Amino acid sequence: MQGKTKEERVHNVFEKIYPKYDTMNSIISFQRHKAWRKDIMKRMSVEQGSRALDVCCGTGDWSVALARVVGIEGSVTGLDFSKNMLSVAEKKKEELNLDQLELIHGNAMELPFEDNSFDYVTIGFGLRNVPDYMTVLKEMHRVVKPGGKVVCLETSQPTLIGFRQAYYLYFRFIMPVLGRLFAKSYKEYSWLQESAKDFPGKKELKQMFLDAGFSSVDVQSYTGGVAAMHMGFKN
Repeated sequence: MQGKTKEERVHNVFEKIYPKYDTMNSIISFQRHKAWRKDIMKRMSVEQGSRALDVCCGTGDWSVALARVVGIEGSVTGLDFSKNMLSVAEKKKEELNLDQLELIHGNAMELPFEDNSFDYVTIGFGLRNVPDYMTVLKEMHRVVKPGGKVVCLETSQPTLIGFRQAYYLYFRFIMPVLGRLFAKSYKEYSWLQESAKDFPGKKELKQMFLDAGFSSVDVQSYTGGVAAMHMGFKN
């Protein structure tokens, strides 16, 4: 499943599951995704007044977290290709009065920004869903400023024996059933586990960051390796 076929399929998935996406995220990760992001925000040391981009922002949780830290003197742009997911993010923005947050409809494969535009670029659980990982990594490298950081939080391949097998069983059999129970979307959630299963492991993704032009990459594993942060630095 390559190129446009994957893009169309992913788009259809998110256009359908958007009302229950936040609930399902919490159920699937046992609420851990919030703790992972909190730890990453500490590691990023985001400064007030800085400019950030959240790629594949979905329902906007990471965009909101960034907007709160950069404050009214900073700016955050959240970009996603699902208008339905963005509609959920827009509601959060309005409820929290975050004027420094702008949400735009766009494609991660072709970011509509000039080179060296942002201090921080993030992507959370979005890289596995793009048609070409390297294209998106290069695009994020292009738009981040020299001295800036590009941070990816994504599902990973657990390395602990036993844990790895349990993870695959969970993703393959249990997650789609939870999708059917809570979001009435068995087919969509069974596709999401497929995209997680095929995603590169930590070492492979680190090498991809380096190949995309980053000078160095910090890697942090979470919860036995089911998720990982990659933080790329641009000289």
